[in-house]
Amino acid sequence: MTIDLSAVPEGGIGWLSGGGEHADIVLSTRVRLARNLDGIAFTGRAREGERLRVLQMLRDAVPHLPSLRGGVLLRLEDLDVSDRRLLHERHLVSRELAGLDGGATKGGAAVLVGHGHGIMVNEEDHLRLQTVRGGLATRAAIDALLTVDRELGSRLPYAYHEEFGFLTACPTNTGTGLRASVLIHLPGLVLTKEIGKVLSGLQAMGLTYRGLYGEGSEVIGNFFQISNQTTLGRSEDELVEHLQRVVSHVIKREHDARRVMWREAGYIIEDKLWRAYGTLRFARSLTFEEAMNYLSGVRLAVGLQLINGLSVETLNRLLIFSQPAHLGYAEGRVLGEEEANVARARYVREALGAETDQAKH
Repeated sequence: MTIDLSAVPEGGIGWLSGGGEHADIVLSTRVRLARNLDGIAFTGRAREGERLRVLQMLRDAVPHLPSLRGGVLLRLEDLDVSDRRLLHERHLVSRELAGLDGGATKGGAAVLVGHGHGIMVNEEDHLRLQTVRGGLATRAAIDALLTVDRELGSRLPYAYHEEFGFLTACPTNTGTGLRASVLIHLPGLVLTKEIGKVLSGLQAMGLTYRGLYGEGSEVIGNFFQISNQTTLGRSEDELVEHLQRVVSHVIKREHDARRVMWREAGYIIEDKLWRAYGTLRFARSLTFEEAMNYLSGVRLAVGLQLINGLSVETLNRLLIFSQPAHLGYAEGRVLGEEEANVARARYVREALGAETDQAKH
């Protein structure tokens, strides 16, 4: 089965438009709620019949939920690996749910994609509700997701304990079941070698950081995911407000680092960033890592107002659409590594060229 992205609301990536506060530095804000159904074994121990029961219960509930009206349910076992990888590249499913680490997808594994919302079904927990907003938008994200949660909870029997809160497969999620994260671009702190202090400070404040794809992924292109570590003992509002305060401080540190960098080594930085732009405009082959690192430079150049005419939306789209599965989707076939490198360079060249030409007119 080849996935039809035109049937998926906003392609599942409405956040790419670049809205929200501090969108030049913060790409997106994601909030997730882990929920399990009472009386059914956690996914890791559930039999296939139990997982299918969870899926059917969600199917039955969705038509009654205004916030998920128009959503599309995708059964992952019906998709080939390239389509599952495509969903992962759009941050709609985890590697585990998509079966990208060598294991097959579980029976009953699915994802529901709505307008700004999604639900992963039968991942580590029975249901993982999630919403993504562009820029720094923790308040808007949690408010929207709590609406989904209330509607769904009125239809499904959540596993809940009066003392411990929502029960989850992983003890660190017990309580609110909330994981809030911000995808942020911090090249100034990396180049001024201040990033180590900032990351250490995050951990001291109960937050953690990961790479572009969350847990288990490496940091690439100076993109970091900052999120809360635990959920027990604090309310949803307290967790997201704490994340908002800390990330706002990190943004200030990033702006300060950029000013210092520009004041002390402006001509070196300018040369480095224009070289990154020139490489992307004319390269004939780019690995994914090369593309991410050069795009980081171009994003910084736009933030420093060295390069005009490039929108945040275009920069965001380049980040997603230059990934292997997206390049293969555009070509209509699975690409080998070298083919993907050539296709990536061509896509980036054409996207930057089109935006530059439009800016001239």
